[in-house]
Amino acid sequence: MAATALRGVTWFGLTLAGAGAVANTCLYNVDGGHRGIMYDYWSGVLPTVVGEGTHFKVPILQRPIIFDVRSRPRNVAAVTPSKDLQMVNITLRVLFRPLPEYLPNIYREIGPNYDEVVLPNYIYELLRAVVAQFDASELITQREIVSQRINDLLSKRADEAHLVLDDVSLTHLTFGREFTQAVELKQVAQQEAERARYVVEKAEQYKKAAIITAEGDSKAAEMLSDAFRKVGDGLVELRKLEAAEEIADNMAVSPQVTYLPQNQSVLLNVR
Repeated sequence: MAATALRGVTWFGLTLAGAGAVANTCLYNVDGGHRGIMYDYWSGVLPTVVGEGTHFKVPILQRPIIFDVRSRPRNVAAVTPSKDLQMVNITLRVLFRPLPEYLPNIYREIGPNYDEVVLPNYIYELLRAVVAQFDASELITQREIVSQRINDLLSKRADEAHLVLDDVSLTHLTFGREFTQAVELKQVAQQEAERARYVVEKAEQYKKAAIITAEGDSKAAEMLSDAFRKVGDGLVELRKLEAAEEIADNMAVSPQVTYLPQNQSVLLNVR
């Protein structure tokens, strides 16, 4: 009896394990933000795209291929000449994602590593083409225009590969050492010119101030001369009286000055 029960449990365990193994080989999961396509060893890539969740497959005959359809960044750097033959170090940052309904075509035409095959070639080619249309100075002053032109051209090329570009931006833009030194020297020269112009303007202001002061002194002298002619020596006598009054006031408060009454002798104790 016990042997029969043990044999039954053993068969049940083996059956359950076999069912689990079959289920494991017949089912597969698609995580969030991903899509799946199926490669069939008889028919090739099937046109159906499966969404998130658990799905069925035929063991041995079918193999699921999972794609990430979320936006992902990629940076591509390039060294390319500008219109005036200045070497430009430029880096483009792209946020891209595949169109889910075209995943079978992407896998069939490009492969699972489509982002490494398509994007660097497209970006490098367009960077060379667009940068060659601008001078080095224009790349600095018209950076938004350059970025927009790259975005427009790259979006058209990405459509051919069934990709969507959510964002395209220039993150790095520098020039060769010779051009950088030339720009620095130009900036220094401009600063020196501004400083020289400030010095000249300051000298002009001083000159105008001196002229105005001289004109004022001349006008004051002319007014004094007119006053002297009108009142004669009266103005001079008035100024003498004012000076004498000021001297008297100063002597009155000085402790070292002694006043003697008129017609009166004072005996001073001098030893």
